[in-house]
Amino acid sequence: MSKVVLYMSMSVDGFITGPDDSKEHGLGVNGERLHDWLGPGGMDPASYRPVDKASATVFDELMDTGAVITGRRTFEFAGGWAGDHHDGVPIFVLTHSAPDEPAPGSARYVTDGIESCVAQAKAAAGGRDILLHGAATAQECLRAGLLDELELQLMPVLLGQGRRLFDNLPPDHVELELVRDLDAPGVQHLRYRVRSEG
Repeated sequence: MSKVVLYMSMSVDGFITGPDDSKEHGLGVNGERLHDWLGPGGMDPASYRPVDKASATVFDELMDTGAVITGRRTFEFAGGWAGDHHDGVPIFVLTHSAPDEPAPGSARYVTDGIESCVAQAKAAAGGRDILLHGAATAQECLRAGLLDELELQLMPVLLGQGRRLFDNLPPDHVELELVRDLDAPGVQHLRYRVRSEG
């Protein structure tokens, strides 16, 4: 059964971008540092595959997902991945209102809420996991009880400013279970299962 998994590179102080992120500078000032665990890359997403075994394992899992869910802000800052995040899998863009222009490539806009977005992604994923992108969308998914796991790439840096992953959560706490911890050069890969209540 498909799981919704958040894949996110993050600084030790909880930032997923540097300050002043924008369409022109998607990861903000010094935010590129958060993706240093990836290979140098190019036009082909597979070209970002790291050489070390632990990071390659995480990257391969990410690339094996059967659908992508992202928020519109993340989607636009990433240039919509030119309509193909990886392998032509469907991309579901959560938004309050769809723009007049249709989404590029395999992307589609979803305007009727996170529950519908997750249901559509699961139906399209063919039993494979679903890759989740974006802080606001991750928080919305977590609040709705629809986020199954978090795969965090913890980078050994303090950015001090930027966009935090968990900035806008309600005061109720969420229990996580560490299910995997992989050490790699310059990064620690932490995989957590979101514990369901009851």
